[in-house]
Amino acid sequence: MSRLPKRRSNLMVVALSILASLTLLTAVPVFADEPSGAQFAAMGVAFLFMFVIFAVFYIYFALATQTIAKKTNTENGWLAWIPIANLILWANIAKKPIWWGILCLVPLVGIVFMVLLWMAIAEARKKPNWWGILTIVPVVQLIVPGYLAWAD
Repeated sequence: MSRLPKRRSNLMVVALSILASLTLLTAVPVFADEPSGAQFAAMGVAFLFMFVIFAVFYIYFALATQTIAKKTNTENGWLAWIPIANLILWANIAKKPIWWGILCLVPLVGIVFMVLLWMAIAEARKKPNWWGILTIVPVVQLIVPGYLAWAD
């Protein structure tokens, strides 16, 4: 029974600290400076630049996946252009169950299944399967789909 008041005071301290933190977070914009027109323009240019970079990489990966599907005689190569459906296309190219592609969306498990899928895709293209392992190397992962798609 003597622990109950101590526990209640600990909970009260935690609740009050959370409430104080939320109060301070809502007060921060009051003290912030208003962004100028130049800052808005800079943010717009940065957003446009990032959008163009994203679009270029998206088109590159979709074209590479569609080419791999065509060269491996996999149906529905157009799924490469649909964001989550391309994972199902990767599973079809690799001749694996569809749930392998879906597991690529799970945070830590997804890395393992992504590597396994790319290893199987490399084998489907008659390339060494270690090319799939290279998809975890940051810059090299940009080269792997292009190599598997357009190399003889």
